[in-house]
Amino acid sequence: EVQLVESGGGLVQPGGSLRLSCAASGFTFSNVDMSWVRQAPGKGLEWVSSINSGGGRTYYSDSVKGRFTISRDNAKKTLSLQMNSLKTEDTAVYYCATAVMIGGTWYVGSRRGQGTQVTVAS
Repeated sequence: EVQLVESGGGLVQPGGSLRLSCAASGFTFSNVDMSWVRQAPGKGLEWVSSINSGGGRTYYSDSVKGRFTISRDNAKKTLSLQMNSLKTEDTAVYYCATAVMIGGTWYVGSRRGQGTQVTVAS
């Protein structure tokens, strides 16, 4: 059974940091491109960042570029997102997901986790 389980969310003040993790199982993690996506209250799903299967290429939305860092450990089957300089507008449920790039655009693949809540507030 394919599983993606996120952790690391919480409440943080503006300017603070959080590190999200995603534990993968049930598939060959090292063969799959991965993404982080998020959904803010009342809004649709927003792509945040992606990383290729080998971990050598990373991609970021303009809204998080320079503040967030995506990484992966294929030996441990984990995906991470280091989030620094958090803003109130980063408040959302964050999901890790398998990913597909089509025509230069990243799309959520066939699997997505249950999500972890990140709240940025003073």
